[in-house]
Amino acid sequence: MDVLVIGAGVGGLAVARVLLAAGHQVRVFEQAPAPRTGGKALLVWSNGNAVLEDLGVSLAGAGARIDRIDGLASDGRLRTTMDIAHAADRYGFPTQAVPRSLLQDRLTDGLPGDLVRYGVACRDVTQDGDRVTAAFADGSTATGDLLIGADGHHSVVRRQLWGDGTVRPATFGTWQGLSPIGIDITDTTRHLMISGREGACGLMPAGKGLLQWWFDVRWSPDDPRPAAPLAELRRRFGHWASPVPEVLAAATEQDLEFFGHHWNRVRKVWGEGRVTLAGDAAHTMPPTLGQGANQTLEDAWVLGRELAKGGDPSVRLRAYERARYPRISLVSRLARRNPANWRIPPMIARLFPETMQTAMLARFSNRLSDLPGRVTQG
Repeated sequence: MDVLVIGAGVGGLAVARVLLAAGHQVRVFEQAPAPRTGGKALLVWSNGNAVLEDLGVSLAGAGARIDRIDGLASDGRLRTTMDIAHAADRYGFPTQAVPRSLLQDRLTDGLPGDLVRYGVACRDVTQDGDRVTAAFADGSTATGDLLIGADGHHSVVRRQLWGDGTVRPATFGTWQGLSPIGIDITDTTRHLMISGREGACGLMPAGKGLLQWWFDVRWSPDDPRPAAPLAELRRRFGHWASPVPEVLAAATEQDLEFFGHHWNRVRKVWGEGRVTLAGDAAHTMPPTLGQGANQTLEDAWVLGRELAKGGDPSVRLRAYERARYPRISLVSRLARRNPANWRIPPMIARLFPETMQTAMLARFSNRLSDLPGRVTQG
């Protein structure tokens, strides 16, 4: 089949790899004028790494392995510990913090050089029988057998299918940076999540001396942006226990990037005819579970599996959406509740099993659930 993919981010590239490997013709269209090199680090959990292995993508030598996540109170007291290495042992795939640009590079490696057409913004999608046509802002069009909208949380393809107003602001926003910060945690396999009355802070080694750090604060789209955001973060969080003050002292305004959290209710059927969605286009969610890119990779894996069964493509696309719905709707609901900012008393939080993340990953994942004999309560 001739498949059109809108968007050349993690989702679009993953879909392209899956479908090219299955022998389909694939054309990818991206509104950015060149490959994206921005963005900070993200967490590739066991489920994402399992999909990447199936796609022929290795993260060997990339980023930093994460074996443990500690949840702390703002005064430094331990709330919870999650043994992420346990999930890696159970499923055979580690969790790694990786700069987004590096993940994009690994997904691109080995793909045809002319696969992605840059600088073309999709404006309209129409269907006529067994053909789908995308119209672009420059006046050009492309017609194929299927169209996959992997064009992010501002998705044009989703708006064509669902209309406007389906993605809504959540209640938090994130100030983040990825920079060389020489504190002890930078060279470990330990990820810290710190929460308090003022918001939340995350600290995550990302390899080669880089630390991914972020601060979650209450946010509304109507809020004015602070003139000196780093000074505001230092005022708000600077009194927290070490290592938060050290991170804020080493950060610079040039390191900072802001994004507001958004969310949409996941639909049981998110496509129509020979058009479907993947990644944030189908399930925009806050980043608090670190599953955004992983669920996008799972979309690509399940999509490829369903199309490989043959038959009517529109039937296979609906089967893909049904297969993904229970997993992604659970992740989306949990992410919306913003667990990174729950202030559970330490004495209660320590009652949670350290290996609870192992079982949760199986509930989040079509791919890990496909591993015979491995999905048990951990």
